[in-house]
Amino acid sequence: MRRILLMVFRLFLKTPYYFFQIWRCGKKADITLEESYACVKKVTKAANRAGRVSIEAYGLENIPKENGFIFFPNHQGMFDVLVFLDSCPVPFSFVIKKEASNVILLKQIIAALKAIVIDREDIKQSLMIINQVAEEVKKGRNFLIFAEGTRSKMGNKLLPFKGGTFKSALKSKCPIVPCALIDSFKPFDEKSIARVTVKLIYLKPMYYDEYASMKTNEIAEEVKCRIEEAIADYERKGFVVCP
Repeated sequence: MRRILLMVFRLFLKTPYYFFQIWRCGKKADITLEESYACVKKVTKAANRAGRVSIEAYGLENIPKENGFIFFPNHQGMFDVLVFLDSCPVPFSFVIKKEASNVILLKQIIAALKAIVIDREDIKQSLMIINQVAEEVKKGRNFLIFAEGTRSKMGNKLLPFKGGTFKSALKSKCPIVPCALIDSFKPFDEKSIARVTVKLIYLKPMYYDEYASMKTNEIAEEVKCRIEEAIADYERKGFVVCP
């Protein structure tokens, strides 16, 4: 919370303008997703600078050249999406739980990036979302999905990945891009406002031929293992070696 207040304080004069621009992106039908993403990305970078947060992204070359893929990172907190918005060069949407969808500014970002809200308690609606994401990915949209379902509260340690979150990938036969977030919990979960660096490693994608014969729980375990290996490798060596 202290860092969020720092961001708002240091951007005090620009906050209304930034808020209006993002709100406008969500309301105007003639604004493309690419334009909306550029707007949100610009605001995100400004907020991260104001909050004294640096983003180090590795493996950007692993992001598929053709659109229509899904990022599957570990989940450490509310700051996770900001790491992707700061570093990812291509537009993406994300799936977000209903409980977080009415938070001010986040609500406007959801509209601007055409993100999809999911009610995890409603099984029927969840199945509809799986199909909706699959269809959107087939059309060339990229998505970010947190396979843990909820954020880990154990630092850089992961919770089990839920197999059901990979059904959209199977249905769309799209590339799966495992992503390792390191220290993404620190900006918002720690009380300090000291400078902090968050790392994001884009791992090599899994293409459909590689996972077509696997069950969703097997895909989930494989993606989780790849992320854990990347984090362990960083913690062991003290620096990131691009896969």
